[in-house]
Amino acid sequence: MGPLRFGMRPADVTAALGGITRNPQHHTRAALPQDRYGTVKGECWGLGLTFYYGLDERLRGISVDASKGPQVFADGTALVGRVPSEVEQWIIDRSETREPFSELFYVKLGEPGSASLGVVVCAQRAGDRLLTRPVFLPHEAMHAPTRFLPADAWTSP
Repeated sequence: MGPLRFGMRPADVTAALGGITRNPQHHTRAALPQDRYGTVKGECWGLGLTFYYGLDERLRGISVDASKGPQVFADGTALVGRVPSEVEQWIIDRSETREPFSELFYVKLGEPGSASLGVVVCAQRAGDRLLTRPVFLPHEAMHAPTRFLPADAWTSP
């Protein structure tokens, strides 16, 4: 996703975003074994991005706010802030050109995902409308995406 890569450390993410915003991340830290603390979440409020880190402080997921986040394109299609059914239909159509049962999946309450793109398209309330809020994950998370990130990654802000 742009200059970001899964496995980056929080400082690397901050550096990658440094040219885009002056104050890129507010970190949430968690207690780790042996009296250590580690960054588990970073929020870039000005850009509408939330970064999720594992206990090893490596980037594991990125959530894009439907109202405040940057537009992200996949194969020329906008994924952020759209009507969920339109993006779902695009994912379904895209999956028909790939190996059967390898591309399309659903999580939680029927939110579609694309294994090859590494994305789950969640819905976020914006007033009286629902808009798409993609959550990006590495390939190894596609077998169980909701277990790969904390519960708050799957709920609307």
